[in-house]
Amino acid sequence: MSFPKSVPVLILCVLAVALTATSALPRANMTVVQEKAFRDQQRPPAVFEHDGHNVRADVYDCSECHHVYEDGKKVENRMSVGQECSDCHGLQESGENAVPLREAYHTQCIGCHSDRGEGPLACGECHVKD
Repeated sequence: MSFPKSVPVLILCVLAVALTATSALPRANMTVVQEKAFRDQQRPPAVFEHDGHNVRADVYDCSECHHVYEDGKKVENRMSVGQECSDCHGLQESGENAVPLREAYHTQCIGCHSDRGEGPLACGECHVKD
């Protein structure tokens, strides 16, 4: 029995799609905000189901959260997808880091919830204790 010549090509295409799809899985499966830079946490990590949140919030522009700033201004059409927030935001304010990490998260999340008039605003609504 011989295989048609198109079978190997089909197998390669399926593998390529599978490998590409798995690169999106870390965020798709994300259930809490895990930031390695926070070593001594006072509260548990914020509960955050990435894809479900974005569908409910009607957020489809990744740069709304995964932004890039230069000289204090947001750079349009640039995203920091795939980076940790701590890659740009350190734990403490410094010359190159105007917004410390914890403040960056809180400003981003609570600010958006407040502006939209929906979503959690209190600490324990995101940082849910078991």
